[in-house]
Amino acid sequence: MVDEAAGIYNRLSAAAAALGIGCRGGFVRQPGEELPEVDAGRPSRTLVLLGFTGAKQWPVFAASAEFADGQPHPLDRWSARVIGQLGTLFGARPLYPFDGPPWWPFQQWARRAEALHSSPLGILMHPRFGLWHAYRGALLFGDVLTLPLRTLWSSPCESCATKPCVASCPARAVTPSGFDRAACAAHVASPQGVACRSGCLSRGSCPVAVPHRYGTEQATFHMRAMF
Repeated sequence: MVDEAAGIYNRLSAAAAALGIGCRGGFVRQPGEELPEVDAGRPSRTLVLLGFTGAKQWPVFAASAEFADGQPHPLDRWSARVIGQLGTLFGARPLYPFDGPPWWPFQQWARRAEALHSSPLGILMHPRFGLWHAYRGALLFGDVLTLPLRTLWSSPCESCATKPCVASCPARAVTPSGFDRAACAAHVASPQGVACRSGCLSRGSCPVAVPHRYGTEQATFHMRAMF
């Protein structure tokens, strides 16, 4: 049984990669902690997150039927199809950050699953991928799985002297105290926001994880989807 639990995450990672999505770690439910049931009468014991890491998975989505069909929310529909397929294959329940209410606490789950830090943009900073990652869904398992260990690290934002993410935002939406989404949206929609519509200038100025930055097509897609 221990060997089986240890192997499930590895097999899930391989199956997810084959479908164009990445496993993003997970956590085992602690006593007193609430998580949705896997199904009626079967409590969940492990949650595994899935999503994008840098630009690695983008070409798979960009080649999908959802991307090309012109219908609303192509990435959400693609994510539901792919993660739903993994759920069926592994007997797990899929959950999505876009399928609410209720809105599942994905950022809280992410900080349980991986060693992340807050950033001035509101995007969680990843030790390898910096700001260039995203969570597209989660799978709930009824068994306790053996998961990758979280390796703690120091926040690069705290030691960043120049704060280019703050200085490079033309909307002044990125501040040390938080991200002003309304100011960002107003600027992006204005004639002065042309450059931002091809990718967030503030996000692109971050010196962390430069090799994992999104390409122009991916960055433009996400800016359009945000607003």
